[in-house]
Amino acid sequence: MNAQDATVLTWQEGGEERQAGWRSESGWPAPRRVQLADDQMPADLAYRLACEGTALLWRGDYQNARQLLQALARRLDRAPRKAAGAAALPASSASPAETFYRYRQAQGRRARVLGMVVIEVDGDHGIGLRRAPDLRVACAEAWGPPDGQPCVVALRELIGLVGAHEWRKKGVEVPALGPPPANRVHPHYGVFSPVRGEYLDLIAKAPLPAGASLAWDIGTGTGVVAAVLARRGIARIVATDLNPRALACAGDNIQRLRLQERIELVEADLFPRGTAPLIVCNPPWLPGKPSSTLEHAVYDPDSRMLRGFLGGLRERLAPGGEGWLVLSDLAEHLGLRSRDELLALFTAGGLVVRERLDVRPRHPKASDAGDPLAAARSREITSLWRLGAG
Repeated sequence: MNAQDATVLTWQEGGEERQAGWRSESGWPAPRRVQLADDQMPADLAYRLACEGTALLWRGDYQNARQLLQALARRLDRAPRKAAGAAALPASSASPAETFYRYRQAQGRRARVLGMVVIEVDGDHGIGLRRAPDLRVACAEAWGPPDGQPCVVALRELIGLVGAHEWRKKGVEVPALGPPPANRVHPHYGVFSPVRGEYLDLIAKAPLPAGASLAWDIGTGTGVVAAVLARRGIARIVATDLNPRALACAGDNIQRLRLQERIELVEADLFPRGTAPLIVCNPPWLPGKPSSTLEHAVYDPDSRMLRGFLGGLRERLAPGGEGWLVLSDLAEHLGLRSRDELLALFTAGGLVVRERLDVRPRHPKASDAGDPLAAARSREITSLWRLGAG
């Protein structure tokens, strides 16, 4: 077949051509080559086919498919690393940016290969395989109610749905919201979880502008920043986001925390209408192209959100107001953005720095010597920049 709809997977089975909708949160097109696979397929053959870009449509035991995925991951970990299109540079001669790009290439290749093990999901979100769990609730939370149409999805993404469902069910404790039990935030699928609590500690302790009874939370995500501001006593918060999943997630958390009378959700690209004495933004920290839904909270193509926030902040600040930019300097240590470039964005936006509050990350990768980006992560600092009109 010379042409193929990127949203439809086509394969041969039982002497007939079959089709189903293709679902990919990473935005990958449907694989052009499909081979049926089951418990009899050797892992080495599956690995070769997956590396060649052939999707393995699983018809065997569901738990055996998970074991095959683990076997493919082990083979990927053992495979020699090669720089795309050229011989790899010695580690000692690679710049931080080169190390980062190689790391991203390896991540991308790993995701593509593991994404070749695919599962058919029925029109009611059921899975017709032996020992398959009931994932109807997890699928409905991520995809919405079933529409009666079957689809095919990477097994790796299905496993991600289960993980997201568990995070949503149990929630994440956020000390900056106060003592338990009323300090848990429940992330939805595709919305970044606030597991890095150090930036929330900065928001919880930074001095509020005098008379700040209104605040904006730009790019609210789970709604956790808006909730912290409300718990600090700000009477009214307007929280914005463009992502429908984020707005639904924030609404759920605001209800759970009983802050719906003080926090208003607005679908907007950055700013709502008017001005405010306090405007807070925690944009994605790394300039770059996201490769999955969750990575939109980490990667900001061409620093679009950062530039948009800093470029439009001054005219939206009430007299004497402040903008709080929460940003890690990891991009600087990776050679993706310099401190001078960041300061130049402040100047271009007519902004001055009133104060900078810093904290070191506490997440496990910050001290993991085996992480490919360990040298940069060990020097990372997260800052809250208090910005005012110049």
